[in-house]
Amino acid sequence: MVYVISVDGKPLMPTKRYGKVRRLLKQHRAKVVKREPFTIQLLYETTHYTQNTTIGIDNDSDHQLPSN
Repeated sequence: MVYVISVDGKPLMPTKRYGKVRRLLKQHRAKVVKREPFTIQLLYETTHYTQNTTIGIDNDSDHQLPSN
């Protein structure tokens, strides 16, 4: 997963399109901001469209630690 930041520092949708990210970096259209987690910042204007996301946590897992 690669996290993406716009040219003005606002978070955009993360991506799994690693080839696209590699090309953007090679063409100097993006720069690496952090290596862990891997985050790039675009160096060109783009839309700020983002999707709503939710996080799901499974509290009823079969792999729970034994209680003492």
